[in-house]
Amino acid sequence: MLTPSWLDGLELGEVESTSPLEGGVANKTYRVGTTLGRSVIVKTHDDPPPGMYAVEADGLNALRVPGAFVVPAVLRVAPDFLVLADLGSGALADQTPDFWRDAGHRLAIQHQQTADKFGYHQDNYLGLLPQRNPWTADGHTFFAEHRLLRYLEVPNCYNALPADDRHRLERLAARLPDLIPPQPPALLHGDLWHGNLLPGPALIDPAVYYGWAEAELSMLDGCGNIPADFFTAYEEAHPLTPGWQARLPLLHLREHLCVLAHFGPTENALTKIHETVAPY
Repeated sequence: MLTPSWLDGLELGEVESTSPLEGGVANKTYRVGTTLGRSVIVKTHDDPPPGMYAVEADGLNALRVPGAFVVPAVLRVAPDFLVLADLGSGALADQTPDFWRDAGHRLAIQHQQTADKFGYHQDNYLGLLPQRNPWTADGHTFFAEHRLLRYLEVPNCYNALPADDRHRLERLAARLPDLIPPQPPALLHGDLWHGNLLPGPALIDPAVYYGWAEAELSMLDGCGNIPADFFTAYEEAHPLTPGWQARLPLLHLREHLCVLAHFGPTENALTKIHETVAPY
C-alpha cells in the first residue's frame, strides 16, 4: 500500500516501502521506509471517527513530561491519517528488570502531574468509541458515570449484559465512595496495556485524561506479565494507599466493558464482568 501524500511537506523523501504492524483495533498501522533512508510510523483508517487523529496528537503532546516516558514526535496530522516518529519495536518479554524498574519510575513521574478536576479539556477516543472527559470535581462521580455506566448504553453491552449484571453495575457505581479511597486527578495515558508500552521505555496510542492513578495500574495488572519490579519502583516514587492491589480488579471493569462494547459478547469479557460485579 503506497500512499505518497502521507509524507507531503516532511522532507523525508518519498514512500519506498510499507510494512504493516500489529496491535490496536482502531487503525491500520504501517512502518514506512522512505527513499532517503528514513522510517516513520503511519496510522490510518478508511473511515475514522471525526477528529480522531487530532485528539491523539494532543494526547501524545500532553504526555511529554520531563523524566517520564519517551513519546513519539507528531510529524503530521490529517483527518484520515497520523504520521509519527518511529521509536522502533521490541518484545517486552525480552526486557530486563532494569527496564521494568525504569518504566515504573517514569509512570510515577507522569502520575505526579495533577489537575484541579477529573477529566480533560476535550473528549477523545478509546479505540473507536468516544471517551467522555467532562471536567468533574468528584472522582467517584467521574469514574462511575464516564468510565463504567457510559458503556451500558452501547448496543453491544446493552444486548450482552443480563439485567442482573446491569443492576449490579449500577449498585457498584453508587458504592464507589465506600470502595475506592479519594485520590487526586493524575495525568493518565488512559489505555496503558502492554501493547502500548514500548522498549525505551516509550508510550504510544494514548487516550489521555486526568483520573485515578490506580485505574491506570489496573489495566497493566489486568493484562498480566508485568513483573513486581515495575510496581515496586512505582511506589518508591508515588506511594499508593494500602490495599490498592485488591482494588485493581474492580477498576479494571472499565476495560472489560470497553472490550464488550467494541467486540460484543466475548467469553472472557462477559465472564470477568460477571465475576467482578457478582458480590454487588
